[in-house]
Amino acid sequence: MRPTLSLLFVLLLANGCDKPPAPPPYQPVADVKRLMAQVLEPSADVYWDAVGSIEDSTGTHYTSPRTAEAWDAVRNGALMVTEAGNLLLMPPRARDTGEWTTLTLAMIDAGRKAIDAAEARDTVAVFNAGAVLYDTCTACHAKYAVEQMRPNAK
Repeated sequence: MRPTLSLLFVLLLANGCDKPPAPPPYQPVADVKRLMAQVLEPSADVYWDAVGSIEDSTGTHYTSPRTAEAWDAVRNGALMVTEAGNLLLMPPRARDTGEWTTLTLAMIDAGRKAIDAAEARDTVAVFNAGAVLYDTCTACHAKYAVEQMRPNAK
């Protein structure tokens, strides 16, 4: 009888371990449009504007962060974009569990590389990571932002 009770106890305990804990109660505040306009776009602009070149009549002028604080701002911009990707995956923002998820995860991956480039203070890596990040954003906008602008869109 004792081995049977022990086995029953172990099975009951194991069954309770299979259930993941309930997710914490989160309360989304911004819809996708607001999240894009007030979090993602300004943060991405900080990152994208950090390095580059301008050609004028006097030649080519290169821009890059010059201080630790400026590099921190570039890193923080990349971090905000990357973490905002997680916010885009949360209901009710996630449009679907297919392409939306795939594109958002690609943005998060590109954002991680952008963070690494900024932390390394590598202007070439920041520029290249910014291009990859831009491509992921454009791919998503080509499907979902265009869809949003159609008449009778949700």
